[in-house]
Formats: sequence, C-alpha cells, structure tokens
Amino acid sequence: MSLIIQKFGGTSVADLERIRNVAKRVAKTYDQGNDVVVILSAMAGVTDDLIDLASQVSNSPSKRELDVLLSTGEQTTAALLAITLTDMNYPALSLLGHQAKVVTDCTFGDARIIEIGTEYIKDLLEKRNILVVAGFQGCDIKGNITTLGRGGSDTTAVAIASALKADLCEIYTDVDGIYSADPNICEKARKIDKISYDEMLNMASLGAKVLQIRSVGFAKKYNVPVHVRSSFSEEEGTMVVSEDAGMESLIVSAVTHDKDQARITLKRVQDQPGVAAKIFLPIAEAGIIVDMIIQNTRAQGQTDLTFTVPKKDFQAAMEIERKVANEIGAVDVLGDKNIAKVSVVGVGMKNHSGVASIMFNTLSRENINIIMISTSEIRISCAIEEKYTELAVRVLHTAFGLDEED
Repeated sequence: MSLIIQKFGGTSVADLERIRNVAKRVAKTYDQGNDVVVILSAMAGVTDDLIDLASQVSNSPSKRELDVLLSTGEQTTAALLAITLTDMNYPALSLLGHQAKVVTDCTFGDARIIEIGTEYIKDLLEKRNILVVAGFQGCDIKGNITTLGRGGSDTTAVAIASALKADLCEIYTDVDGIYSADPNICEKARKIDKISYDEMLNMASLGAKVLQIRSVGFAKKYNVPVHVRSSFSEEEGTMVVSEDAGMESLIVSAVTHDKDQARITLKRVQDQPGVAAKIFLPIAEAGIIVDMIIQNTRAQGQTDLTFTVPKKDFQAAMEIERKVANEIGAVDVLGDKNIAKVSVVGVGMKNHSGVASIMFNTLSRENINIIMISTSEIRISCAIEEKYTELAVRVLHTAFGLDEED
C-alpha cells in the first residue's frame, strides 16, 4: 500500500462531468489499496471571475479580503468532489487550508508555507478516508486565510506530499507530460519520460508553464517524486526526480521560450562602485524581478547597463529608472518590449563543451541577432527579437537532436 497525492488543475475540474471523471480516477487509485490525498484547484476561469467581481466593487480591494474571496474557488471544487465520492460510496472528506494545517506567513496573495501539521491528516488516513484538500490556500498564525499565488495548488500538493512522506505526488493537467519544447510551436517536440529537478526548475523559470516553480523547489528540497500527467488519458507522463547518471548522456533536454520579457537600458552610466546598487535597489523594493543583466564598458569611465524585467512591470520599472538616471547622471533610459528569451536546458551541459557555439551558430544561420546572453551550469539563455521566437525554438530543437523522429 502506498500514499499517493493527486493534484488536479482547473481544466480537470472545469465542470461537473470532469469532476465525476476525477472521482472515478481517485476511486480507482483507492481501490488498488492506496491511501489517497487529493488537492484541487478552482474550476477553470473561476479565480479570474472572482478577481473581476472584486474589481467591480473596489479599485484597490483589501488583499486580506481578496484572499478570503479567492479561496472560495478551491473550497467549491473540494466540496463537490467529496460529495461525488461519497455518493459513489467512498469515505471522502473535504478539508480547507486551515483544516489541513497549512500554516503560512502573513503575505496575502503570495504567502509562503511555513509548516504543515500532519497529525490530523494521518489520523483520518488511518481510518481509510479519502481526503480532498482545497489547494492554493493556507492560514497564517493569526488565523487569517491566505493564498499562495498563481499555481499555488501545485505547491500545496508537493508540500503536503513532503510533510506526509508520500510515495508519489501526481500532478494532473491538460497536457500529457513535459515536452522538449512547446508542441504548439514545435511540431517535432517530444514528451520527456524523466527529467531532473534542476532541469525542471530552470524550465519553469524560463517560460515552461506545466509546473509552478515553487512546487518544483519543494520537490527538490524534500526529494518528492512528481509525476506530471494528463487527467484525460491513462498514458504515463513525465517523472520529475533526482538527477541520475543516465540523464547526463543527453546534452540538452529541452528548448524553452518566454515572450513575457522587456528590456531596459541606462546609457552612459558612471562606471564606479555603488552605481549598480542605486540602479537595482529601487527595482527590488518595488517587487520587480530582474532577470538578464549585461554591462558594456565605454571610454571615459562610462558604461551602458541593460537588464530585463517582466512585461507587466515594464512601465513601473521605466518610471523608476528615469528617476534613478537623473540621480546618477545617466544620459538616457531606453526601453524595448519586443523581445523574447529563448533557452536551452540540460544537466548534460555540465560535462560537455560546445553547447554555446552550437546555439549561437544556429541562430546566426537564421540571421537571428542575439541581444543579451545569460548562462548557468545547465542552461544558456539568449534575448532575441520577439518576432523570431518560434523560428528560434524550432531550429534549436533540431540542432540539439531533440526532434521526435530522431
């Protein structure tokens, strides 16, 4: 007998018929003798609808009350699935975040899990109950309802799996696994059978939307095996696990892309200690994430400094940097929203040379100019003009031998 955590996303519980299908899958796992904890997202579109309702009431709704409102989406699906399972004569109980003892910090809208109390859940499982937990939500030490941010149900699932020392955490989505590229733009993309935590972390941070990055971080930290699979088929998906020696035989595992990028350049900045801190500190204080950074040295002790931010933060970042430019004596601040980031990822890069040259030569042959470059031990990212994104993904996928026919 195993303890299996099963998480179902919004498309998997989009209506009552799909909830019934989820119930059948959960019941099958239970009938095989396993203990089962189910984590649910809200029905597809419900969270956005609730945010829209709040915006109709107030231009700036309280973050505390917004969390109370948004948590009802998962509460609804958890109750409906428990009712469905009970009607099928299975012992099911729904639990909200505070009942499942998901304790978080006090950051409304983007709370971090501090701990998960397991005694109550373990007691219910010992009595062979199927537990249906509302994902995306928790409770701070003051008793306030909190939410974990977009994709938070993935985090709930992996966190509970780690706390309970589950044998497996299954993440059910509308895709049948993790692919070597986005199959919507690369028809030769292939499903990956097994991928390491580090590769998945990089892919999640570089534009892959299958798994929420915080959930992968949890899985890696606590060594939770995660199976990403489709709720609409019985096919095996992709296992996300610890790195093993066999994974290094493939130099590049995937090509990712991210069009949610914008570039900001401060021209002719004084090249001296403390200037970079003055540029990036107010950006950090505004909660804006900076990704790629490049510095070009000029004559007369000056430099151009360029960095990227998410497109949604572009205008705010530009306003901040215009003020900073006046303070530090920069000549100008330039912005560009028509860029994208294309990346190659693979643990095999650690022990193989020539990856960068293959990537750069491939893009060069297609007359795709590289605007910025950033690297880590297992990935190389290039900022390019957005209009070349799909072409870049396809040619890189072929160049690194990832096409399905190979």
